[in-house]
Amino acid sequence: MIKYLLIFILPFTLLNASKILSYNIYDRTDRADVMITFDTPYNGVIKQNTSSSKIIIKLSGASIESSKFKKSSSKFLHSINIIPNLKQTNIIASVPLNTKLVASKTSDAYGLRLRFVKATPISKNRVERIGTKENNSLSALPTKKNSDMSTSYYIVVTILIIGILILFIIKKRLLIKNSSSTNANSNTWLFKGNEQTQPQVTQTSQTEPNNNQISIRFQKAIDNENSVVMLDFADQGYLVLMGKSNILLDKFSDNKPTTQEDFESILQNRHQELENFLNEEPKSNSSKDALQSYKERAASMIYES
Repeated sequence: MIKYLLIFILPFTLLNASKILSYNIYDRTDRADVMITFDTPYNGVIKQNTSSSKIIIKLSGASIESSKFKKSSSKFLHSINIIPNLKQTNIIASVPLNTKLVASKTSDAYGLRLRFVKATPISKNRVERIGTKENNSLSALPTKKNSDMSTSYYIVVTILIIGILILFIIKKRLLIKNSSSTNANSNTWLFKGNEQTQPQVTQTSQTEPNNNQISIRFQKAIDNENSVVMLDFADQGYLVLMGKSNILLDKFSDNKPTTQEDFESILQNRHQELENFLNEEPKSNSSKDALQSYKERAASMIYES
């Protein structure tokens, strides 16, 4: 589920990304301009890091297909190298000493101008006032209003919440559907022949029982509450439905089933009768043990015969 959620979220993380289409260097007598154009209005954040011979410009939310490098004969700019880097694009400008950068966007935000000019000498008082700030020359030039950023943030969060709710509803419906299918299969296994896997028939005893003892020859569970049992008592076989309704279905003398196949055949021949018994409400709530009850009934049938 997490994988599908990430695929669903990915397009929205790239919603505000702008792709760099082209860049050009314009050499002037008092400056050098680098003009960059985007396919959509660029609303990212520009950061710059200045050293003695390089100015590194970081454009967050901007992308480019591959790295670009171009030399310049300007006295304000020697070369420029554009490198894609994950969620941002880095522009490394090789410049002479005492060169500063002034960045500005066009009115429609489709263009960005990087202007390289000679730095104005800073007075001694000015240097002392900014002191420690020059140690960390990383400066940010926000180009998007805070209100716009907040709106975009709330839109993305709302879309994520809606996506999670949709996935949760779909998962819940699938669980309910699978549960219904499982219950339907468990209620109809007895009457569908070999189309579905049937529960295992338990053969507890195939030897002839003693005259005064009752034993289970075959047993098969129909559902969670009912089973069909073949009992042996006093040389007689009794087919019994045990569960909600304890019912004697049949009695066998010489033609008792001796193999599992015989027992399965009897159940299949009586499937309609068993289904009718299962659909009926139990008529007795006697607390007497089921095996003892059938033992007494079987004995009485023998003595009467």
